[in-house]
Amino acid sequence: MKIFAIGMNYLQHNKALHGSLFKTEEPVIFTKADSALLKDHKPFFIPDHMGRIEYETELVVRICKLGKSIPARFASRYYDAVTVGIDFTARELQAKLKAKGQPWELAKGFDGSAVIGDWMELDKIKDIQMTRFHLDINGKTVQEGCSCDMLYKVDEIIAYISQYFTLKTGDLLYTGCPTGCGPVQIDDHLEGYLEDRKVLDFYCK
Repeated sequence: MKIFAIGMNYLQHNKALHGSLFKTEEPVIFTKADSALLKDHKPFFIPDHMGRIEYETELVVRICKLGKSIPARFASRYYDAVTVGIDFTARELQAKLKAKGQPWELAKGFDGSAVIGDWMELDKIKDIQMTRFHLDINGKTVQEGCSCDMLYKVDEIIAYISQYFTLKTGDLLYTGCPTGCGPVQIDDHLEGYLEDRKVLDFYCK
């Protein structure tokens, strides 16, 4: 099982992080270790040696069959479910790594950093590219977005990734986050919603 994630896929998030609205020339792809996956509503244990840990709320799609060099027009055949996930990021560490021109893996791929909610089958979604999602912390909405605002759409991302990696059943794709990221604290209660359906529910410890 591979975990793929997309960076800088929403204009407003790019502005919040980098100070300007821009679209990258190609999708920005990074991966997380399989030990990053956190599922079944288990608690997220905040690492105390990594500085500020921020949530990034994202739509996640599940790959359902083997594929390589997939044309974008056929990409929808290769995923079958969607949910809300959290791409936890050690923000200060990420900044240090970027300043040195080094990869992000330590700041993005650490244990428990890829939280995943309950899956919703695609036939229950009107349109993968017109889907709203949001995150509540302690009962207050802190981040919300719509997949219609993605710079690179799901099918485009799958076509792009499959030029470099063979996609396999069970692989996950985190599609990027909108603006509104922020830190988590011990005892925070996080709830993620796909449209009006709660699919994610866990605590930070």
